[in-house]
Amino acid sequence: MLLRALAKQDYDQIVQVIDRWSGGPTSTLVHPLFFYELGQLALVVERDTQLVGFLFGFITTSKPPIGYIHLLGIHPEFRRRGIGRLLYAKFEEDSRMCGCTTLKAMTTPGNESALAFHKALGFTVELLEDYAGPERPRVVFAKNL
Repeated sequence: MLLRALAKQDYDQIVQVIDRWSGGPTSTLVHPLFFYELGQLALVVERDTQLVGFLFGFITTSKPPIGYIHLLGIHPEFRRRGIGRLLYAKFEEDSRMCGCTTLKAMTTPGNESALAFHKALGFTVELLEDYAGPERPRVVFAKNL
């Protein structure tokens, strides 16, 4: 497995496969902003030149800054092989180097796989009502670095 920075051809491929990988319409989460403006810390994992995982994350401008994971995608045939852990570990390392003291991510209530994954990595879990607007709760994950 090769872990490396996201390139334009990776972004173009992710846009084409994300709905198949996620099992639903999530391509809107792969906004060009996360490549062109916030993509400095975006990562991909490939195996024999095949894209098998990616992470879109960025550093907030808060003081101290926070490493925020926006989106993680793993090819369905490569799940449960440590690719997500590998991507999170590298993003955590990069976030520390940028002065971050916290990592954050979020999901919708009911996403049990995201809940289990983040708990296994040592994140705290908090359900916040109206986080994404009226009657739009989100589960917020946080981890102190």
